[in-house]
Amino acid sequence: MAEQFEKVKNYILELGHSIDQEIAAEEIIIINDEEQGIRNLVIDCEEDVLVLEQPIMEIDDSASTEVYKRLLQMNRSLVYGAFVLHDEGKLLLYRNTLALENLDLNELESTINALSLGLAENGEELLSYAAK
Repeated sequence: MAEQFEKVKNYILELGHSIDQEIAAEEIIIINDEEQGIRNLVIDCEEDVLVLEQPIMEIDDSASTEVYKRLLQMNRSLVYGAFVLHDEGKLLLYRNTLALENLDLNELESTINALSLGLAENGEELLSYAAK
């Protein structure tokens, strides 16, 4: 697994991102790129998959079913990944998983770009659902 983790780290650097935090024992790196809307993107090597997960915001407690319906509709327009809720149901995340075995640079880049694009296209609306 260590070789996969090193491959992922090298890809991140090759894409021009800096690694802001590394937890080598858990094979996790965290990157930030404010220009792309990337903030605390956790990239985690988990056995045979790579999990990319970024916290977006807390959802307002009074959110209606229409808000959750709209989040599902937004997912349809995302190229890769999805907006998901954390286990407690209050934190909105972007999440995507990729197979580590045949991961390539373009696939990782596309996932990061999909996050940026999804935030750019939906950011204003997402903010309207944020906890106050």
